[in-house]
Amino acid sequence: MLDGLWIGLQTVLTLQNLALVFAGCATGTLIGMLPGLGPITAIALMIPITYGFDPASGMILLAGVYYGAIFGGSTSSILINAPGVAGTVATAFDGYPMARQGQPGKALAIAAYASFAGGTLAAIMLALLAPLLADLSLGFQSADYFALMLLGLTLVSAFSSQGEYLKALMMTCFGLMLSTVGTDLSAGVQRFTFGRMDLMDGISFLLLAMATFALAEALMMVLRPAASGETSIRVDKTSLRLSLSEIRSIIPTISRASVLGFFVGVLPGAGATIASFLAYGVERNIASETARQQFGKGSLKGLAAPESANNAACTGSFVPLLTLGIPGSGTTAILLGALIAYGVQPGPRLFIDEPEIFWSVIVSMYFGNLMLLVLNLPLIPYIARLLTIPRTYLVPIIMFFSLMGVYLVSFNVFDIQMMVGFAVIAVLLRLLDFPMAPLLLGFILGGMLEDNLRRAIAITDGSLSFLWQRPSTLVLMCLVVLAIVMPLSRALRPRRG
Repeated sequence: MLDGLWIGLQTVLTLQNLALVFAGCATGTLIGMLPGLGPITAIALMIPITYGFDPASGMILLAGVYYGAIFGGSTSSILINAPGVAGTVATAFDGYPMARQGQPGKALAIAAYASFAGGTLAAIMLALLAPLLADLSLGFQSADYFALMLLGLTLVSAFSSQGEYLKALMMTCFGLMLSTVGTDLSAGVQRFTFGRMDLMDGISFLLLAMATFALAEALMMVLRPAASGETSIRVDKTSLRLSLSEIRSIIPTISRASVLGFFVGVLPGAGATIASFLAYGVERNIASETARQQFGKGSLKGLAAPESANNAACTGSFVPLLTLGIPGSGTTAILLGALIAYGVQPGPRLFIDEPEIFWSVIVSMYFGNLMLLVLNLPLIPYIARLLTIPRTYLVPIIMFFSLMGVYLVSFNVFDIQMMVGFAVIAVLLRLLDFPMAPLLLGFILGGMLEDNLRRAIAITDGSLSFLWQRPSTLVLMCLVVLAIVMPLSRALRPRRG
């Protein structure tokens, strides 16, 4: 391993490759900040540029773009509640309330520190454990994935306030229902499309996220004008500073979320989105009663957990990509295509045949995370000023980015119409105090839950014995039961008293 790290350092520590790390991080951050444009778009735009470089340099640039886009994606989630990337949805739960309370600088700073810590810890674990984790990744089967998705869904209590568990459960079911719209790839039949060609591919995640968060938030601003004549949010100039007690409170959260996010990222198909939701749910469920009440209202832990987890998961996703040649997400699928275009075949022999590529990507991740921190921290006071724009201008800006972000992906007017419809429904539900986060959680996990359930049942010939046959599945199912029992026990405790 030490020989490999030395090869990686020699490859990365050249003027050209350091410049490529910087360029990749800067480009990814800028593209990630724009609602609707995520890492897939960023990497697709940069691939043609990399053909002039050797494979190691090209992968260094693309890797920088990848985690730069995830790093930058938190900005729009925090400032305007527009999580254009699935991995930053959970960031908006507490990041946006902090920004609304006049602390956008502190929210962006915590996101930057947590992202740096998560990415750095994951890069260290990747260097130490990559070969061993490749076997773990291969050993994970459909039954394990189903149990993992079920665990994510049972953590729905993390997104509900006191006494609102049933509402959160209803919204999760609504999200699961929406995930079934489109063509069933297993049977080849259309479901709930009402004969419309526009719905054959299902509902876009970007459309639903923008409708329920960004566009719905803009409409809520119109319905609930600022009190006492205020036209904009006041930004505290000192809000960038973190006290020693605040730092101490989030360090354990960042550590736990980074480890969890990395191991979830290692699993093909899991990715940053599930990692961020799981980390958020775990932190809320293990928090004290007082700290739990702050989640969803600007909790520091609620912001640090998903930001650490999604960046750690991005790093973890390179384990199956580099060691097995298996892309774990749409973004790593594009990276796999880029590697093959360079004439490099990722897999178990990549360590031996192309060690400079494997180790240079790992080493560049640390330098990239460091550059992202240096790049973003000085810009935070200027980025935070976006919220000082008067509401009369801010609302149209949010609406413009939301609508154009969706339209530029599909170029379909029907998507805009459907988005407005979902936004109106979301506003009505929010007025009735229904949480939006469980809706997106159910929608994101619904497809993967169904696919893995079908495969697991097919293997056992229709029997449910797959739930306890494998030790890993049994452990995950025990965690599912624990996640269901804990909120119920908390609800019953005051009644007994």
